[in-house]
Amino acid sequence: MNAPATKLGRSYERIAVVRALQLGDLLSAIPAFRSLRAGFPSAEITLIGLPWAQWLVQRVHQYIDHFVEFPGFSGIDEVEYVEERAERGCEALRDAKYDLIVQLHGSGQASNRFVQAIAQPGSQTAGYFVGERPEFLTFAAPYPDDQPEVLRNLKLMRLLGCPDTGCALELPLLASDQAAANELLAPLTSTFEASRPLIGIHAGSRSPARRWPPERFALVADHLAYAHGARILLTGSPEEEVLAAEVASRMRTPVLNLAGKTSLGGLAALIARLDLFISNDTGPAHLANAVDTPSVTIFGPAEFLRWAPLDQRRHAIVRRPVACSPCPHWICPIDHRCLRWIAPDDVIAAAERQLVKESVHSCDD
Repeated sequence: MNAPATKLGRSYERIAVVRALQLGDLLSAIPAFRSLRAGFPSAEITLIGLPWAQWLVQRVHQYIDHFVEFPGFSGIDEVEYVEERAERGCEALRDAKYDLIVQLHGSGQASNRFVQAIAQPGSQTAGYFVGERPEFLTFAAPYPDDQPEVLRNLKLMRLLGCPDTGCALELPLLASDQAAANELLAPLTSTFEASRPLIGIHAGSRSPARRWPPERFALVADHLAYAHGARILLTGSPEEEVLAAEVASRMRTPVLNLAGKTSLGGLAALIARLDLFISNDTGPAHLANAVDTPSVTIFGPAEFLRWAPLDQRRHAIVRRPVACSPCPHWICPIDHRCLRWIAPDDVIAAAERQLVKESVHSCDD
């Protein structure tokens, strides 16, 4: 058995982190995972998350040792609540006898109760709270709703005494990820093609309210192809194939449409090969940040102060302030002005600034 890690004199052999969220949420937590590992290098750390997150754990195994699927819990919407399944899952997690359970799942209004449900007598717990502090939280602080997500996650690690290991996102890629990207890019690998910038366009988003119009993505793509000789490729999930096809149908220049053809690892490796990635505010935009590809992210109704990249020199954002944004709507109930008021020229200008920076960087190299 590993030697236990300690905090304030307490031994921790087994630590659980609760974050049952989507791609962007988990990528923004990687700096916190890195800090937690540095603070407790000998502890076994388990992520309790959504099923897809096992993919991430395979790539950040230096920080997370194990993965357990979140069983659902009353009040947490990410998984349909089925009482029998939730109770069975909580019992299994209690039987794991974690020494420390870290609630990294938002404000804690529902997720703190889940932490309480899986804690054994004597387990220590950590998390944010809203309102009155829950008595069962060993380490706690009021939820900081005015901070970027990366810094918010790291603030909780500071509460545990973990060291500062930086704010940068990261995502190591597997050989299988690279092989998938090689296969996808095979049509664009001639010597002539390789001399031209490679630009990815991601017109989708899980939330319809976050989708900039596809015809505007097409205008941006055509401009960059004409003005910069750029090779354009489209990305998207299988559910976004129709949307990507609409962008392609509106373009006047050749495009490689890869929507629905990438695994998540292949997509990450593909984005890592790009000179620029242009996207709505959605998970793949965070992938570009994690693999350090220059990017432009178009923000609409989301809390941009919370989700915008910290390094906006390399990862630029485009947005138009409107009185009704941020908002929680999945579908805009009015006229979608937060995105409709962003013109193609706004995105083109941001993209061209990024391309100039990359060109200067290449010359300096």
